[in-house]
Amino acid sequence: MEEAAEGTKLWCGAAAVMAWMGGWRGRRAAAAGLAAVAVAQLVSNAVCKQLAERPRPPKEWFPHDEVEDRPDSSSFPSGHTAAAVAFTSGVAPTWPLACVLCTVPAAMVAVERVQSGAHYPSDVAAGAAIGLAGAWLTHRALRLVSRSWL
Repeated sequence: MEEAAEGTKLWCGAAAVMAWMGGWRGRRAAAAGLAAVAVAQLVSNAVCKQLAERPRPPKEWFPHDEVEDRPDSSSFPSGHTAAAVAFTSGVAPTWPLACVLCTVPAAMVAVERVQSGAHYPSDVAAGAAIGLAGAWLTHRALRLVSRSWL
């Protein structure tokens, strides 16, 4: 799951499938989801990680070798979780069924970030909050833009 979520590949793939198979609703949901991911990634990686120099959890806490492949960036917040929650929440207003289908992989990404030793649970919770905020901001912005075109 970690490799699929790396670089938001999982969410770009989901958006491509939604746009291809979902008609106008799928294209609109995919665009909203990707816009929410962009906002969440900007906030989590370009702002929060630069301000919070939190080290990763100690390697001794994890009895597996995955802990050797962790990034060197700040642990706080989880950018993977922010992207997962942003995409899932971003598609919800337009296509609730797609949101439901994306919920399981998004939850798996969040759990994997803690299980692998890359993040503390609080990093994942903060990433989820950033993802929700990114989706909300994107939804509000898209509504404002669509109103101005009418």
